[in-house]
Amino acid sequence: MQAKELKKKYVEFFKNKGHAIIPSASLIPENDPTVLFTTAGMHPLVPFLTGQKHPSGKKVTNYQKCIRTGDIDEVGDTTHHTFFEMLGNWSFGDYFKKEAIEWSFEFLTKELRLPIEKLAVTCFKGDKNAPKDEESATIWKNLGISRITFLGKNDNWWGPAGETGPCGPDTEMFYWVGKGKPTKFDPDDENWVEIWNDVFMQYDKQKDGSFKPLKQQSVDTGLGVERVITILQGLDDNYLTKQFYPIIEKVEEITGKKYKTNKRAMRIIADHIRAAVFILGDERSVVPSNLDQGYILRRFIRRTIRHLRSLGVDIIKDDYTVILAKLVIKMYKGEYPEFEGKKKFILQELQNEERKFEKTLEKGLREFEKMSDDNIITGKDAFLLFQSYGFPLEMTAELAIEKDVKLDEEAFHEEYKKHQELSRVGAEKKFKGGLSDASEETTRLHTTTHLLNEALRIVVSKDIKQRGSNITPERLRFDFSFERKLTDEEKQAVEDEVNRVIDAGMDVTRKEMPVPEAEKLGAEKEFGAKYPDIVSVYFVGDYSKEFCGGPHVKNTSELGHFKIVKEQSSSAGVRRIKAILE
Repeated sequence: MQAKELKKKYVEFFKNKGHAIIPSASLIPENDPTVLFTTAGMHPLVPFLTGQKHPSGKKVTNYQKCIRTGDIDEVGDTTHHTFFEMLGNWSFGDYFKKEAIEWSFEFLTKELRLPIEKLAVTCFKGDKNAPKDEESATIWKNLGISRITFLGKNDNWWGPAGETGPCGPDTEMFYWVGKGKPTKFDPDDENWVEIWNDVFMQYDKQKDGSFKPLKQQSVDTGLGVERVITILQGLDDNYLTKQFYPIIEKVEEITGKKYKTNKRAMRIIADHIRAAVFILGDERSVVPSNLDQGYILRRFIRRTIRHLRSLGVDIIKDDYTVILAKLVIKMYKGEYPEFEGKKKFILQELQNEERKFEKTLEKGLREFEKMSDDNIITGKDAFLLFQSYGFPLEMTAELAIEKDVKLDEEAFHEEYKKHQELSRVGAEKKFKGGLSDASEETTRLHTTTHLLNEALRIVVSKDIKQRGSNITPERLRFDFSFERKLTDEEKQAVEDEVNRVIDAGMDVTRKEMPVPEAEKLGAEKEFGAKYPDIVSVYFVGDYSKEFCGGPHVKNTSELGHFKIVKEQSSSAGVRRIKAILE
């Protein structure tokens, strides 16, 4: 079975169980500053797990594109990836443990035909906050699963996504990939591979650390496409599946070298170019930079280039990242048709980054050679390589290991902080809060972005479109399509317009409707974003109407005084406003 067939089989199975199929959300989270990227299928669905009504109903399913950077240094082995696709099904106050477990079992044993004797599960063993999950264990036993192990919060508990919010015990399913039939179940044995996780959202973690029962009990499940396909195909290396091996074959062709003797470098190239294409091809795509998602993207591209160089190719001569990206686009355009429309953008940005990196790479490598003569790369040395030659710290670390010299990473971070506040290398965590706890402050600022969006269209240009937003409890950040800097007079006029609507005390209401009806009404939507068949539209009096999942205040009089703090360029043709409520 190939990945495309698995994804189709999965969503059709749950569609037949009454689930609505929803599209994959963007890789760049909307209005959620807790993470840089969408890390799981449930990430965009947190508001609905806490009680907000989903326009597609109480049961949904999809396959979601995800990126996790926490394991980036592990990429190069047989199983780790930065970009992956996750299958999931969710219940928002509908079914709970019995149906979730029974359907998981049915899909594994009937649809995928995995033998029951090679399955095992873990359940939550209980602690002072929540009891032992005997209910899940009993359901598994009744289905014929005898290998059941109880584990603690580190293994069988999910969440919350931020400091507070929905969370609960989970039950994880494992499959035996070793030879013969298993004699016992040990979750730490690498022959037992976790393939599915059912999370039971029962609790709401409070700011004081206590756990309160949720008003609605929900289910969040997830299984990784890459891992399941590898198992179904009887392989012991994810990179031998069709999600990666065509890329590796192209790298073999380009370099004249074989995968079997260059596995780590070729795996990193295949993983990182795929991740870079998906970020650039996303509906909220970013460009390489030294900040946030752009920094991670730059790191993927430059790591790809470095490992291609290590295999002996001249990047500039033939634009090899572009050649590999074309292959990735071809592999995925059937499932992600937006790639075709963004193909020119993807290839141009890769080529631009190649040129930028190549200009400084040779100089930087020569500088590194001089620095390494002293058998230590100091923090100032590492920061010079980063600032002047574009070397990510991880690249300097890799070179230091290869040369067997020490690297003072702690001192690098001190230099880094002195210069400017940038995202911590490789980190996913950004700020506290976000939609995961939907605080009063973030809710007020979320509503304010709707007013700002409309005010820009009224005051500056009716052609302005939203290109993304990010909200913390302290401020909002709003990106919009516009070619030039706003004048001081325009900024003041936008401020005045937003405050006029706030002072008018307009009601904020929500209605559900089909996408064509919302479009006919003239509801604003984010440029390039994908929406399910039924959407929620938020109306601010008769002032604005916009596709949105919420949450929002009930009346604009709750907002306070709006003030623009900064207006700047975000990327070519996109401006960024940072604003606060006083």
